[in-house]
Amino acid sequence: MRTARLRTVHPAQRAGWAALAAGAVLCVLGWYGVSGERFAERQLPYLASCTVPGAALIVAAAVLLTHGRDTIAAARVEELYGLLVAAEPETPQEPATAPLAISGDLLMVPGGTLWHRADCPLVAGKVEAVPVDAKLVASGELGACPICEPAEETD
Repeated sequence: MRTARLRTVHPAQRAGWAALAAGAVLCVLGWYGVSGERFAERQLPYLASCTVPGAALIVAAAVLLTHGRDTIAAARVEELYGLLVAAEPETPQEPATAPLAISGDLLMVPGGTLWHRADCPLVAGKVEAVPVDAKLVASGELGACPICEPAEETD
């Protein structure tokens, strides 16, 4: 669900776009002034008064636009955090303690290292599951499944 909110431009972004436009205009004016002069000593005033300040304004605009985006991103994170906190249930729910499997029949998968109850989710519906060999359990080659927790006394 998206919340309807008015999209506003942060003041730093407005200042950044204005500085970018002013810097671009100054760079174009400086280039135009330099291109009309043949001698280097007559080009220097255009470089000093237009092109260098224009480039500085473009760098300042990049900093301001980046800061404005960071501020907007931080505001969005805060908004999402507020929605997350509001979505938490008021009363904590107790975890289910019912066993996943209660069957008395024990199965194993050939090549596996665990034995399971027949209705364990790890072996339920698997065609390759076979009944447990008591010799493997007695020798300790097979361990009990931690999911369905079969009793070791049953065969």
